[in-house]
Amino acid sequence: MSESRSETPAGDGAAPDDAAPVGDVPSIYIARLADHVGELVELRGWVDKRRSSGKIGFLELRDGSPDTVQGVVSRKEVDESSWEAMQAATQESTVRLVGRVVEDARAPSGYELHVSELEVLQATEEYPITPKEHGTAFLMENRHLWLRSSRQRAILRVRSAAIAAIREFFDRRDYVLIDSPILTPAACEGTSTLFETDYFGDPAYLSQSGQLYLEPAAAAFGKVYCFGPTFRAEKSKTRRHLMEFWMVEPEVAFLEFDGLCALAEEFLAAVVGRVLERCRGELESLERDVSVLERVQAPFPRMRYREAIELLQGEGKELQFGDDFGAEEETILASQFDRPLMITHYPVASKAFYMQPDAEDPELALALDVIAPEGYGEIIGGSQRIHDHDLLARRIDQHELPRQAFQWYLDIRRYGAFPHSGFGMGLERFVAWLTRSPHLRETIPYPRMLHKIYP
Repeated sequence: MSESRSETPAGDGAAPDDAAPVGDVPSIYIARLADHVGELVELRGWVDKRRSSGKIGFLELRDGSPDTVQGVVSRKEVDESSWEAMQAATQESTVRLVGRVVEDARAPSGYELHVSELEVLQATEEYPITPKEHGTAFLMENRHLWLRSSRQRAILRVRSAAIAAIREFFDRRDYVLIDSPILTPAACEGTSTLFETDYFGDPAYLSQSGQLYLEPAAAAFGKVYCFGPTFRAEKSKTRRHLMEFWMVEPEVAFLEFDGLCALAEEFLAAVVGRVLERCRGELESLERDVSVLERVQAPFPRMRYREAIELLQGEGKELQFGDDFGAEEETILASQFDRPLMITHYPVASKAFYMQPDAEDPELALALDVIAPEGYGEIIGGSQRIHDHDLLARRIDQHELPRQAFQWYLDIRRYGAFPHSGFGMGLERFVAWLTRSPHLRETIPYPRMLHKIYP
C-alpha cells in the first residue's frame, strides 16, 4: 500500500506544489497531470467507467479533481495480477494505478495514463446507480451515491465556487463576518413558516434569517455579513423551495436605499463573474448558455412595483395593488430583459415589519427584489430598515408580534440609532440559475424537502 498523499485538489482546478513520493513514483491528483508529462505517477480513485477490447482495457478514473482521466491498460505491458485487477474493476471500485502520463488532446483532462501497474483496493458489486436512466425518487433515496455523477459534481463545484466568490466579495470590502444564531426566541416575519422546538420549556425557532442579529452588529463594525443555514417550514413542493437552505446577508450602517440597490448590482455582477472565471468548464459540461451569465453587468433594469402591476395587467393578469407576485408573474417581468431585473417600492402592507416606508409615498416600502431571468424568480430580497424607535414599535404591534421578544431589537434604536440597509440571497436558488438546474434539490448536497429528510 502507498503512503497517504499530502495534496488536496483545489476547487478551481489548481493543485498544491508538493507530491508525496511513493518510492520513486510521486502520488498525485489528476489535476496535476500537466506537471508530470512523460513521468511515472501513482493515481488513486474510483472507476467511473470501464471497457475492454481484446488485449487492451480502458478505465476512466475519478479522484476528486475537476476532470477524469483515462487509464490505458495493455495486457502485454502489465503483469497478470494487474490485468486481472483491470477486469475486476467494476463501476465505483476503488483502485490504485501506476503509469506514465501521456498528452492526448482528445481526453477531457488533456492527458492519458499508460498503466504499468493496477491494484483494486475495493471491488464494488452491483452499484445501484448505473449509466441508464433512473427516476428522481430513486436518485433522491440514493443521494449519497448520486453525488458521484458527473452532473452533480459539476453543479456542486459551481456551488463551491459561488461560496468562495461571495466570501471574497465581502472580505475584500472589509466586511466583518458575524455568525447569527440558528436557534432564536422570535421570528423575523411571524412564526407560520418556522420550525418550532422546545428550549428547556420555552418555544424556540430555527432561524429563517440572520438579519435581526446583524443589525446590532452593524453598529459595532459598520459593514457585516452572515452566511449560513436557514429554515422555512413552507408546505411547498415547488422546484423553487427547500426546507433548509443557505443564505448570505450583508447589513451596512448608514447605507440608504439607493446605495443598497447599487450594492446588490455590484455583488451579483462580481460573484457571477468570478464563477465564470473558475467554473466555465463545469458550466459548459452542463450545457449552460454562458452568454446569459456574461450579460450580468451593472446597471440592471429597474422597475417600481406599481409599474410591474401595470405591465402584468397589460399581459392579462388580474392583479391589484397589494397583490404579491408568483412564479409566473416574476417570469413574465424578467422575460422583458436580458439580465436580472430589480423591482422596488413594494406596498408596506405586504412586507416585513422592519422595512422603512418611502418618505414620498408612505404606502410603499423601500424594498428591493432582484429577479433572475429564465424563470428562476427572486434571488435577492432586501430593504432599508426602520431606524426610528417609535415607528418600529408601532409596526411590531401592528403585526401582532410579542413586544417583549423584540425589546433587544428596539434597543438598537434607543442607543445610537442610524439608517441602515441589507439584503439576503438564497444560495441554492442562485446556483440553480447559474447552472440552469430544473430543481433546487440538485444545488445542495443533501436537500431537505417536504416529507423528505433521508438520507
